[in-house]
Amino acid sequence: MTLKKTALASALITASLLAIAAPSLAATVPTGITLAKQQHLIKDNGAEPATLDPHKTEGVPGANIQRDLFEGLVSSGSNGETVPGVAERWETDDNKRFVFHLRSNAKWSNGEPVTAHDFEYSFKRAIDPNTASPYAWYLETPTIANASAILAGDKTPAALGIKALDAHTLEIQLEHSVPYFVTMLSHTTTYPVYRQAIEQHGDNWTKPGNLVSNGAYTLSSWRVNEKIELVRNTHYWDNEHTVIDKVDYLPITSQNAAMNRFLAGEIDLTNEMPIEHFKRLNKDYPEAVHITGYVGTYYYIFNTQKPPFDDVRVRKALSYAIDRDIIAKLVMGQGQLPGYTLTPEIVEGFTPPKLEWANWTQTERNTKALALLNEAGFNTQNPLKFELLYNTSENHKKVAVAIASMWKKTLGAQAELVNQEWKTYLDTKTQGNFDVVRAGWIADYNEASSMLDLQQSTHGNNDGKYASLQYDQLMKATRFIVDPAARNAKYTQAEQILAADMPIAPIYQYVTARLVQERLGGYPNNPLNNLYSKDMYLKAEK
Repeated sequence: MTLKKTALASALITASLLAIAAPSLAATVPTGITLAKQQHLIKDNGAEPATLDPHKTEGVPGANIQRDLFEGLVSSGSNGETVPGVAERWETDDNKRFVFHLRSNAKWSNGEPVTAHDFEYSFKRAIDPNTASPYAWYLETPTIANASAILAGDKTPAALGIKALDAHTLEIQLEHSVPYFVTMLSHTTTYPVYRQAIEQHGDNWTKPGNLVSNGAYTLSSWRVNEKIELVRNTHYWDNEHTVIDKVDYLPITSQNAAMNRFLAGEIDLTNEMPIEHFKRLNKDYPEAVHITGYVGTYYYIFNTQKPPFDDVRVRKALSYAIDRDIIAKLVMGQGQLPGYTLTPEIVEGFTPPKLEWANWTQTERNTKALALLNEAGFNTQNPLKFELLYNTSENHKKVAVAIASMWKKTLGAQAELVNQEWKTYLDTKTQGNFDVVRAGWIADYNEASSMLDLQQSTHGNNDGKYASLQYDQLMKATRFIVDPAARNAKYTQAEQILAADMPIAPIYQYVTARLVQERLGGYPNNPLNNLYSKDMYLKAEK
């Protein structure tokens, strides 16, 4: 599946980008629709967020909420297109120097204006080593001036190529032309934060009563492991077109529990669906089942710094022995596709390479896997034993159980399953305290680099510590290629390197599969799964 190129994306590829001015999306209620008197949206968020600080977030649960609380220079439209956010227009002549013009009516939830100085402070805070942002690398990726030197400790955050020219004009200078740069600016790491709240409250600035936000909503209450409540930010620049008054985020880790609460009418949309009930739900509640493409891949990470996973033969053996057709079509069975590359096919302009092992039969893969494992010294007398870590989730457990069974049957390998709740799992993975760990990566913008950058040796989320000079140099070279076809050809080469080194085992390509109440209007077909409550509304019960 290939998404249509948006007008903005097409414009960005040219050497000169004209000033863009367009309305940001908001709730558009069709004629004849009667709205519910109570506009209270209740969402299953899947897990308790590790933080609400946009510069310290690395997981989907936190980002889901931050999209309601904060707004960056641009946002993501209903079909994944880039639309204006706080910046109502911008221009560039060379895809290196970008000038953003901020809305004069953009305000914080305390009524103070949102200015270019807020964005300058926020970008520099995000890259400051003292902030310890897990996404600091995100500002280095598009070569924002001096970002690399700052991360290396050679310059201070003050040197970052971000400058407020006046209260409503922001300049961002890149070291090299990056034609897709603006599409990257809807990410949480580029959100503005309120300086005074951070300076006054320190790490407690994200607590209710302390948090000052600039998005359509503000934080009302946070009861850990119960719910997070948001209410309308009456100072939001487009508040008059916002319909939903209140949003509750529930950290429901059990897909079955979420399904039952949905069917009881207690929640308006689920985070996921229990795979064992998918067929029944699709038959009995077809109007509630929503399946959309999702720019992301589910995979297992090998700890390449830890024996025996520092041996490519072991990594390939375990990867080859996974029957991806069974996992995607039978274990998941919601439209997921078998995954052989890190980059999913849905990514804009990407052409997957023709990998030799991906075209083998599963029997051929199993035979090769067993031979490789024997070469590495593992057999019936000396079986491979290791831990497989995943974050607590019924769906993750089902996948892990199925794959562990495949490894046992095909290779005699013994995988001990270990599950941890979200926050602990993130810490364990980041610290490298694992053998093999379940992971998923969702593109931050619809371009293959958002997936492939992950395996660079300097990437902050390269938890398996894979390091390849050839791969790093290839990905670095893509930054300077303006032509999208030529750039995507390099991405295809990058996937071939990953297939040869196998630092990860891609398993399947995501889809978004959730239950959505029929009364909820404005639910988007966003391939990045970027949902904004301000764009939705609740219809009156018939």
